[in-house]
Amino acid sequence: MIDSQGDHAKGEAAARQLKLKFSLKELTRSAIHSKFLAHRSSFIAHHPMQCSRPPEPSEFMPADYFRCHRPEDIFGNDHPLEIDLGCGDGSFLIEMAQHYPKRNFLGVERLLGRVRGVCKRIQELGLTNVMVLRLESQYTLEYLLAPASVSRLHLLCPDPWPKARHHKRRLVQQEFLAILQKTLKPGGEFLFKTDHPEYFEWVLEEIELFNDSNPNQLFTRLLWPEESKEERFFYPKTDFQRLWEAKRKLIHKIRLQYCSK
Repeated sequence: MIDSQGDHAKGEAAARQLKLKFSLKELTRSAIHSKFLAHRSSFIAHHPMQCSRPPEPSEFMPADYFRCHRPEDIFGNDHPLEIDLGCGDGSFLIEMAQHYPKRNFLGVERLLGRVRGVCKRIQELGLTNVMVLRLESQYTLEYLLAPASVSRLHLLCPDPWPKARHHKRRLVQQEFLAILQKTLKPGGEFLFKTDHPEYFEWVLEEIELFNDSNPNQLFTRLLWPEESKEERFFYPKTDFQRLWEAKRKLIHKIRLQYCSK
């Protein structure tokens, strides 16, 4: 904890020095992470995310943001772990946790107000198999979660960044897919939905390109439960999807399984 104005000033000065020294324009994501690892004690002591507030009930706030975590580190058991990236108001996350009590669910959300709202609902329902993490999505997969630790990852109607100059901000790209295949267990699934047809085509092209470049680390397409008579499983619609489909508009979706040859 920062106990005095002097310590706070030192923390701000250290952060400014790190920002100047490790220019984001010059370093790759992995290089930035390596640099921070070398200065982890200073960062952990002074980073605002670490010391400004206590965790909410049902919020997972790691003691060390630079250590890989397995399901048992978060939930205290080794039940299958499912991740909901950008969990929003938590409606999908909570419905899944209620229906699958023998699975663990971690919602990832950057906005503090949403995190607090979801945590409040989790507490009111008395659920113990679901928690919320306030962190950036790609960092969570790349650095916070251990390799081969995730059974399913859900990415439901993320920001499509429709303007061409913003396409580089889209989450699903080659780097993300490489991180995803490392984080998923063999046989793990990636379930994606979007209301934006051009983004959906983008995702299909990115997956095809990834598979062509990584013939031994493939994503293969699976049917959704409503498309198959043989495989049925509970998969609730988000509030956004219900509203969108009520306007007779289409949700585009793909369900993928990671296969390592």
